[in-house]
Amino acid sequence: MAEKKNPSLPDDDDGRVIAPMNVEGMPWYNPNRDQTPASGSGGSDLTPAQRRMVIWGAIRTGLLIFLVFAVVFFLFLLFADNIWFR
Repeated sequence: MAEKKNPSLPDDDDGRVIAPMNVEGMPWYNPNRDQTPASGSGGSDLTPAQRRMVIWGAIRTGLLIFLVFAVVFFLFLLFADNIWFR
């Protein structure tokens, strides 16, 4: 049997909690309410090989960004030395 949807929810809302807003100090705070998101533990389910690939990809991206900034800085120094300060 098909599950009935809540008619008050928009069509693109599936009812899952992305970020729980039950925070101490807010007017709607309820200490007895469950704080865990509906999507699971929120942890990463990567294998060690996948984790190494992600880390290596982040390192390569950081090095690429650094290299771009270094090349632009070097070109600016060449421009300043050869054209601007002549």
